[in-house]
Amino acid sequence: QLALFGGLSIWDANPKIVSTLAELGSLMHSERYTHSYMHCWRHKSPIIYRATNQWFAGMDIQPADGSPSLRQLAIAGIEKTQFFPAWGKARLHAMIANRPDWTLSRQRQWGVPMAFFTHKQTGVLHPRTAELLEEIARRVAKDGIEAWQTITAQDLLGDDAKDYVKNPDTLDVWFDSGTTHWHVMRGSHRNALYRKESEGTEGRWADLYLEGSDQHRGWFHSSLLTGAMLDGKPPYRALLTHGFTVDGQGRKMSKSVGNVIAPQEVADKLGAEIIRLWVASTDYSGEMSISDEILKRVVESYRRIRNTLRFLLANLADFDPQTHHLPVSDWLEIDRYSVALAADLQNTIEVHYRNYEFHPAVSKMLAFCSEDLGGFYLDILKDRLYTMPTNSVGRRSAQNALFHISQHLLKWLSPFLSFTAEEAWKCYPHFAKSINSVSIFTEEFGSFPELKDAQSLLAKWQRIREIRSDITKAIELQREAGIIGSSLQAELLIQVSAADFEMLQSILPDLRFVTITSKAEIAKSTDGNIQITVKPSVYQKCARCWHHSADVGSDPNHPDLCGRCISNLGGAGELRQYA
Repeated sequence: QLALFGGLSIWDANPKIVSTLAELGSLMHSERYTHSYMHCWRHKSPIIYRATNQWFAGMDIQPADGSPSLRQLAIAGIEKTQFFPAWGKARLHAMIANRPDWTLSRQRQWGVPMAFFTHKQTGVLHPRTAELLEEIARRVAKDGIEAWQTITAQDLLGDDAKDYVKNPDTLDVWFDSGTTHWHVMRGSHRNALYRKESEGTEGRWADLYLEGSDQHRGWFHSSLLTGAMLDGKPPYRALLTHGFTVDGQGRKMSKSVGNVIAPQEVADKLGAEIIRLWVASTDYSGEMSISDEILKRVVESYRRIRNTLRFLLANLADFDPQTHHLPVSDWLEIDRYSVALAADLQNTIEVHYRNYEFHPAVSKMLAFCSEDLGGFYLDILKDRLYTMPTNSVGRRSAQNALFHISQHLLKWLSPFLSFTAEEAWKCYPHFAKSINSVSIFTEEFGSFPELKDAQSLLAKWQRIREIRSDITKAIELQREAGIIGSSLQAELLIQVSAADFEMLQSILPDLRFVTITSKAEIAKSTDGNIQITVKPSVYQKCARCWHHSADVGSDPNHPDLCGRCISNLGGAGELRQYA
């Protein structure tokens, strides 16, 4: 009905169509009602659907040479791709398996033009299309994308211009982003990313693409299809999917709600390391919560790590790895155990890193700093580091262990605490001695010293730590009751099973240092259960090591010191084997 409505916009024509139907007696009923309708997300205006010719990439068209279709190539590529997390495989597979043909054209003014000339009657491409595309590309390279707007059919086709029309469509933006592998890995970074495949074929493929979970229908999807078109395979070996950031209550961040946390503001206030640590310690496979309260906890975790590093580096200040190196066989048992524990942890961390599982790796590192080091090993080590002679085997043994532990700990931390790890690395004794150590980021994880008895040490000291935990609880009860002050004021009687008795007997000379008490005795319990008796020491406190001992004041020249401290200061020094 062009005579009645031709030239009118849809919104002007709608009421006239209704009124015309009423005038003709063809309208039974008319009523306005509110309903949902598609709107442009950018302009917020209603979207009008219309039928128009489009350009497609056929998903199931079989090539003339009998090779697989685009869909078959893409699905085969998915089977060869690693997914992190694993559920991404089923998600992408379902989208590829069930999708229709890919509509490549868009009807808009902005974007990359589909620079074709088509026959006015048949719609067939001009026979010189490949040549014409090259000419158009040269003009665009010279004058910018606007050059296509000024080109006419007459400019390029000559006498054929009367039979052909310039294609007005632009290219789907997902095709643009989906071909970045071509422009980057074969373009701007061609030489840097060149490699040979294991099977001997040459190529440029990314080790990993990572993006949000919506990209299974976006960038991951279009990159897979364009890679299959060009190379018959995906442009990536692995895909990593992360969730979206939400507030502490799980709500999407919105300016109108006022729950947006800007990364720059966090960095300005708390430092970039806090953002890095938050990201690394959060399970990115789901929604990632952030709030001021969560950031406060991250700050506390960071302080715990930094304080651990400060202790390690401070106690290595006078350590020269070349001069003070000791063979592992000369180390004290607890030092060998702690290095075995760190080596075991590194194996676990490496597996997590290879699988892009950062939050469990960070969790284990935090536990190592706070529990294995701060809550156990370093707590016990302080007496040996602070009271024994500078060059004694006991003190240098501890430093040898700390040297290896701190070196590897910094390397574990460097992927997410980059500035902290680099700053600490330049204070690390190894740095000044190694002309090749330009930065921690040029270092590999490396290996710990070999410990032949590593597994037996791990089992033995794990049990000792379990018993020590019970001891700590018993001491704390006495402290709360006001019977003792610090743990060094306590004397212990530890009654344990026959097996535990034999184990504790093996470290008995140093057991009091493990329990951080002034005296520790053991006995076999009658029922096999652990029984711990805590009583206050009756002896005087040494002013130097704070242990309560019967020989405090035995030397009139040092009335405030115990015999151990006197020996460590001016005599042969004490001997330690275990702790």
